[in-house]
Parts: sequence; C-alpha cells; structure tokens
Amino acid sequence: MEKKLRNVGMTMSILMGVTLSFCLSLIGNLMGSRQSGSFNVPGWLISFVISAVISIILGFIIPMKKISDAVQSKNGGIGSVKGRLIDSLVSDLIYTPLLTFIMVYLAYRNATAHGASMPFVPMFLSSLLVSFIVAYIIIFLVSPLFVRISLKINKIQGM
Repeated sequence: MEKKLRNVGMTMSILMGVTLSFCLSLIGNLMGSRQSGSFNVPGWLISFVISAVISIILGFIIPMKKISDAVQSKNGGIGSVKGRLIDSLVSDLIYTPLLTFIMVYLAYRNATAHGASMPFVPMFLSSLLVSFIVAYIIIFLVSPLFVRISLKINKIQGM
C-alpha cells in the first residue's frame, strides 16, 4: 500500500507540474507578446517543456503529500475548504517563485541577447504577481480532481 501511495504522489506531481507549466508558460508568453506584439509558439513550447521538467523534478524532491496533509490537518482538516485554501497557498509559495524566476530569467536572457534593453527586476516582479494569482487558482481548482485521477490510476479506492 505504501508503494501505491508513493505512486499516487508521483502521478500528482506529474499532473500538477504539467498543468501549472502549461498555464504559467502560456500566461508568461501572452504577457511577453503584449509587449512584442506577437505570440511566439516555439518560445512558448520551449518554456513549457523547461518549466514542466523543473516542476516534475521539484515534485519528486519536495514531499508535497506530507506538507499538504500537515497544512490541511492544522487548518480545518484534510479536504476542508479552509485546509485546501491554505494548502493551495503553501504549494503556490513553494513552486511559483522558483518557476517564475527561471522562466523570466530565460526570457530576459533571450531578449537581451537579441538587443533588447530592459530591467530584470520589474519584469520578474510583474510576472511573479500574475503567476502567484493564476497558479493559486489552478492549484485550488485542479488538485482535488488530480487526487481522484491519481487514486484511480493507481487502483486505490475509498480514500
């Protein structure tokens, strides 16, 4: 049973990592296209893949199940709305700053390599603010669904 639960955690890491990476890289590239005037599909795909790989690696390193259970049990119980709201915030605070920093840095480096002149900090902070909000909403909405999917994939019932 412990192995199955570990597999549930891995499945959750993959589902959440890919979903967050997809959405955040899309939002980041849409924000960049607002300034440049055109959406760059290859740039979006590259940022999505890099972000997904980083998210999945973080998901395997960080014991989110333990953190999530501890946060929820101290804040209304596992599965309660208050527990989920705070758990989503904790997950957001763990993943979003690192992913946003890496993605903004790559975009910044690419833009400045092609002659653009822009300050990094304002670019990072505005992206971080938007990413925090979007990631929080996504985490809160999809995590219960992904838990059910992960349990079903790993043939665990009744949890």
